[in-house]
Amino acid sequence: MSESSVTKPAPVRRKLSAGPLSTGDKLFFGTASIAANFAFVLVATILIFLLIQALPALSSQGLPFIFGTEWNNAKDPIVMQIGPMIWGSLLIGALGVVFATPLAVSLAYLIVFMLPDRSSKAAASLVDLLAALPSVILGLWGLLVFTPVAAQWSSILNSNLGWIPLFQVSTVDNGFLGSPFIAGWIVAIMIVPIITSITREVFSQLDRDLINGALALGGSRLSTFRRVIFPTSSGAVVGGVLLGLGRALGETVAIFYVLQLSFDFNWGQILEPKGGAVASMILSKFGEASQAEVSGLIAAGLVLFILTLCINFVASVIVNRAQPWRKD
Repeated sequence: MSESSVTKPAPVRRKLSAGPLSTGDKLFFGTASIAANFAFVLVATILIFLLIQALPALSSQGLPFIFGTEWNNAKDPIVMQIGPMIWGSLLIGALGVVFATPLAVSLAYLIVFMLPDRSSKAAASLVDLLAALPSVILGLWGLLVFTPVAAQWSSILNSNLGWIPLFQVSTVDNGFLGSPFIAGWIVAIMIVPIITSITREVFSQLDRDLINGALALGGSRLSTFRRVIFPTSSGAVVGGVLLGLGRALGETVAIFYVLQLSFDFNWGQILEPKGGAVASMILSKFGEASQAEVSGLIAAGLVLFILTLCINFVASVIVNRAQPWRKD
């Protein structure tokens, strides 16, 4: 009988199982589980607290609280409506995302694909450091340093593109100050690190051989990015943008310094010095608010809290679906 005709027994595959957990492992697992569950408990507790405190204002104002355009504490009963503030928060957040996304994606591409290792680490550290700057510092910088520069940009846009409703203004007496355009730039600087961090993480997970192959076949960096890199990572980039939008909606101090608060709807005229945001409105009115107004301001915070939670949830879903390797 030939050796080749002998059937070799199949190798025995044994299922590997983890041994018994040590005391240290059990302690670490329990601590991590408590910390993870505490985050959900904390969010639920905050939501319940806001709902209880906001209930008097919500019950007295009804649906116009969200869609109305008047806040008047001199009337009896008091009128509290935050429609323009909600729209202003969305407008400023959208402007911040539009300004920040190209910067963040370019930074992530530069750090991952172009800079040497040492320079890449330094650039990543600087971007992360930007995220640690307090809001009040950025607000003061935006008011004292950046506002005159942004006002010149606003004047140029109005002079050359004023025929577009987006860049129209009713008057230029204010020197293009206190507009959503300026506030959007301040917010963009604050959310660049968030979008950059997520985009950088996704770019670092891509197949380098595929990218190098596209470049070796004659593709330019632009075509490789447009046809290989971005289609693969677009879902995660969108998730990072939504997370940045969630941060932008809740920004308070920086917007309070640079934006002129007005309870008039600003339907997209980003150079017009009117508008507002929910968070900056709460900051400006809370110090002198009556008990009824405090309930209304907390109700405004509740609306903003729910809106931010929804955006962050959608962003988390998109990021997880775009990075299936994290589930392994």
